[in-house]
Amino acid sequence: MSIEVNGKTYETDEEGYLANLNDWTPEVGAAMAAADDCELTDAHWEVINFLREYYEEYQIAPAVRVLTKAIGKKLGKDKGNSKYLYQLFPYGPAKQACKYAGLPKPTGCV
Repeated sequence: MSIEVNGKTYETDEEGYLANLNDWTPEVGAAMAAADDCELTDAHWEVINFLREYYEEYQIAPAVRVLTKAIGKKLGKDKGNSKYLYQLFPYGPAKQACKYAGLPKPTGCV
Protein backbone atom coordinates (compact mmCIF):
# COMPACT_ATOMS: atom_id res chain seq x y z
CA MET A 1 0.00 0.00 0.00
CA SER A 2 1.07 3.58 -0.45
CA ILE A 3 0.07 7.23 -0.27
CA GLU A 4 0.93 9.85 -2.86
CA VAL A 5 1.85 13.39 -1.83
CA ASN A 6 2.99 16.08 -4.26
CA GLY A 7 3.72 13.49 -6.93
CA LYS A 8 5.85 11.31 -4.66
CA THR A 9 4.74 7.87 -3.46
CA TYR A 10 5.31 6.77 0.13
CA GLU A 11 5.01 3.13 1.18
CA THR A 12 2.59 2.30 4.00
CA ASP A 13 1.54 -0.85 5.80
CA GLU A 14 -1.96 -2.32 5.47
CA GLU A 15 -3.28 0.09 8.14
CA GLY A 16 -1.79 3.18 6.51
CA TYR A 17 1.22 3.72 8.79
CA LEU A 18 4.39 4.84 7.01
CA ALA A 19 6.79 2.01 6.24
CA ASN A 20 9.80 4.35 6.59
CA LEU A 21 9.58 6.83 9.48
CA ASN A 22 12.12 9.08 7.75
CA ASP A 23 9.65 9.69 4.89
CA TRP A 24 7.41 11.78 7.13
CA THR A 25 6.82 15.47 6.46
CA PRO A 26 3.96 17.68 7.66
CA GLU A 27 2.52 17.42 4.12
CA VAL A 28 2.50 13.61 4.38
CA GLY A 29 0.74 13.83 7.76
CA ALA A 30 -1.86 16.22 6.34
CA ALA A 31 -2.44 13.92 3.35
CA MET A 32 -2.95 10.92 5.65
CA ALA A 33 -5.47 12.91 7.67
CA ALA A 34 -7.25 14.11 4.52
CA ALA A 35 -7.57 10.48 3.39
CA ASP A 36 -9.48 9.90 6.65
CA ASP A 37 -11.64 13.03 6.12
CA CYS A 38 -9.84 14.80 8.95
CA GLU A 39 -8.60 18.37 8.57
CA LEU A 40 -5.69 19.06 10.90
CA THR A 41 -6.01 22.17 13.07
CA ASP A 42 -3.38 23.79 15.28
CA ALA A 43 -4.70 21.63 18.15
CA HIS A 44 -4.07 18.48 16.09
CA TRP A 45 -0.55 19.64 15.19
CA GLU A 46 0.20 20.36 18.84
CA VAL A 47 -0.48 16.68 19.66
CA ILE A 48 1.30 15.41 16.52
CA ASN A 49 4.41 17.46 17.25
CA PHE A 50 4.33 16.34 20.89
CA LEU A 51 4.22 12.70 19.73
CA ARG A 52 7.16 13.20 17.39
CA GLU A 53 9.23 14.73 20.21
CA TYR A 54 8.19 11.92 22.56
CA TYR A 55 9.18 9.29 20.00
CA GLU A 56 12.51 10.98 19.37
CA GLU A 57 13.29 10.91 23.10
CA TYR A 58 11.96 7.46 24.04
CA GLN A 59 11.97 5.56 20.69
CA ILE A 60 8.44 4.30 21.33
CA ALA A 61 4.96 5.45 20.37
CA PRO A 62 3.00 5.82 23.62
CA ALA A 63 -0.27 4.01 24.29
CA VAL A 64 -3.24 6.26 25.02
CA ARG A 65 -2.92 6.30 28.84
CA VAL A 66 0.76 7.21 28.68
CA LEU A 67 0.03 9.79 25.98
CA THR A 68 -2.75 11.41 28.01
CA LYS A 69 -0.57 11.64 31.12
CA ALA A 70 2.47 12.99 29.22
CA ILE A 71 0.41 15.62 27.38
CA GLY A 72 -1.13 16.68 30.69
CA LYS A 73 2.33 17.26 32.15
CA LYS A 74 3.58 19.25 29.18
CA LEU A 75 0.50 21.03 27.80
CA GLY A 76 -1.78 21.21 30.84
CA LYS A 77 -4.67 19.27 32.32
CA ASP A 78 -7.19 20.81 29.90
CA LYS A 79 -5.40 19.03 27.02
CA GLY A 80 -4.15 16.00 28.94
CA ASN A 81 -7.46 14.21 29.16
CA SER A 82 -9.17 11.55 27.09
CA LYS A 83 -12.22 13.66 26.21
CA TYR A 84 -10.11 16.40 24.60
CA LEU A 85 -7.88 13.93 22.75
CA TYR A 86 -10.81 11.84 21.47
CA GLN A 87 -12.47 15.02 20.14
CA LEU A 88 -9.36 15.61 18.02
CA PHE A 89 -8.71 11.96 17.12
CA PRO A 90 -12.01 10.04 17.33
CA TYR A 91 -10.48 6.77 16.06
CA GLY A 92 -8.15 6.67 19.05
CA PRO A 93 -5.78 9.46 20.09
CA ALA A 94 -2.65 7.34 20.23
CA LYS A 95 -3.40 5.24 17.16
CA GLN A 96 -4.69 7.98 14.84
CA ALA A 97 -2.29 10.73 15.96
CA CYS A 98 0.73 8.41 15.66
CA LYS A 99 -0.31 7.54 12.13
CA TYR A 100 -0.49 11.22 11.11
CA ALA A 101 2.81 11.85 12.92
CA GLY A 102 4.49 9.19 10.78
CA LEU A 103 5.18 6.98 13.80
CA PRO A 104 4.62 3.26 14.22
CA LYS A 105 1.38 1.99 15.70
CA PRO A 106 1.60 2.32 19.51
CA THR A 107 2.20 -0.83 21.49
CA GLY A 108 -1.00 -2.14 22.98
CA CYS A 109 -3.22 -0.69 20.25
CA VAL A 110 -5.49 -3.12 18.45
